[in-house]
Amino acid sequence: MVQEIYIIDDDDSSILVFQELFKGDKEYKFISVKSHMIEIALKNIPAMIIINEDAIDVDVIDLCKRIRNDEDNTITPVIVVSSNDNPEHRIRILQESIEYYIKKPVNENYLYYTVKNIGRLLTINRRISPLTGLPGNVQIHAELKKRLLNKEAFSVLYVDLDNFKAYNDVYGFLKGDEIIKFTADTILASVHNMIEEGSFVGHIGGDDFVAIVPTTNCDKLCQDIISHFDAKVLEFFTPEDVQKGYIEVANRRGIIEQFPLTSVSIGVVVADVNRFYNMLEIGEVGAQVKHAAKSVNGSSYSIDRRK
Repeated sequence: MVQEIYIIDDDDSSILVFQELFKGDKEYKFISVKSHMIEIALKNIPAMIIINEDAIDVDVIDLCKRIRNDEDNTITPVIVVSSNDNPEHRIRILQESIEYYIKKPVNENYLYYTVKNIGRLLTINRRISPLTGLPGNVQIHAELKKRLLNKEAFSVLYVDLDNFKAYNDVYGFLKGDEIIKFTADTILASVHNMIEEGSFVGHIGGDDFVAIVPTTNCDKLCQDIISHFDAKVLEFFTPEDVQKGYIEVANRRGIIEQFPLTSVSIGVVVADVNRFYNMLEIGEVGAQVKHAAKSVNGSSYSIDRRK
């Protein structure tokens, strides 16, 4: 996923430097914001904030405090680049929980690898799921909140597996983990192939996933996910189970029950502008529409298009 890094300066002198420095890195997007418009950066919950102290018309300490006092950016890494060589000034900035103070003139390689390494640590630390490598609930909530605050039109796909517990009971948790990873890869591939920018895929936990996409027309995306899933999921079953079309599991009373092969259900919530006021409302509708999808045998999707 693309990491959005906001450059805070008032003369737009820094953005060109970073764009040139990172022109070969597609995973970074640099956005310039004036210091008096810092709320724009904070509202979008950036991956990182870089302040060019020499090019702002406000007190850098106050600016740092505003960033750290924003509840959605308490863990956003901040770099201050400055020509001020006063040690006390540097310490004062670091006391505001600012990660790095880089003294000018700046070695371009030093700046490049500092940003790259912070981004790498950020990616590692925010990966709630070591199994899939996808961001977890913290990032999912931040992504939803950002789009609601920006009054964007988007859709949320709630994806989970059908009869997954039965699969685990028969094939074991290690094989179950393989299906989880396969599902994550399938969702990622479909989302990234069909929607080039502005998409987000997260792992809620277990066999539950979420995709947030900047479109309100998701039929083809859902069909693509289901098509690729159904085409490959049979590889995780024995030929005998594939031929039968079901697996057999003994319940707690020792009675053998039959379960269909694992399929995928997708419930889609279309979030038109101003339809929802918070994430809880989206989650409630998501639960309803996913239930509708799971009521259908086999892989299916259901879309809630209510205004």
